[in-house]
Amino acid sequence: MEFSLIGMWQSMSPLAKGVSIILITMSIVSLYFFIERQMYFRKAKSRSKEVAPKLAEMLKLGQVKEALALATKKENHPSHLARITAAGIAEFLSGKESGLGLEEQIETASRGCERAQSIYNQELKKGLSIVATIATSAPFIGLFGTISGIINAFKGMALTGSGGIGAVASGIAEALVTTAFGIGVAVIALWVYNLLNARIEVMDAEMSNTASQVIDFFVKKQAK
Repeated sequence: MEFSLIGMWQSMSPLAKGVSIILITMSIVSLYFFIERQMYFRKAKSRSKEVAPKLAEMLKLGQVKEALALATKKENHPSHLARITAAGIAEFLSGKESGLGLEEQIETASRGCERAQSIYNQELKKGLSIVATIATSAPFIGLFGTISGIINAFKGMALTGSGGIGAVASGIAEALVTTAFGIGVAVIALWVYNLLNARIEVMDAEMSNTASQVIDFFVKKQAK
């Protein structure tokens, strides 16, 4: 047996090759979601950084409808802060049109912000459950390759009638490679999951802060 990637691949059993292909696919999926989510988060942060100060200034000046128009523009849709602001203002104005009291309008706006935050939070978590599943299942999938390698090692012993290293080297190498591969894929997926989850928690906190600021604006308006 040649101890190179090509040599080990050629000596692997069909089961071990199938396990390796599955693990490679899982690692590609993990990296895809990491890159795709990072791009999504970056776009949301970029748009929010540009539009949030403008919305805050408009609300400060009492330009509620103008702020709603800005927050609901198509180019500002990726902004998580714009969407929370838009939801709060829209519900506040809807309550006003329905003849609700100012206090009830504020409560409606608060619920609107919460709903928008919940919906957007689910969008942020796209693919996260898949990455978590990969992180937990990859080591067990690697065990299939381990079992296949051990079986091959025993086959080598049976064919040669010897328990020497030459008879079992191929099977043992196969078992170790698939085990290591499964653990490696799991570690990558776990890192991806934790990094993405940390970014989501930051953005969730930003949305909560924005919702609080929008409601505070309406409360101050009530006090005047």
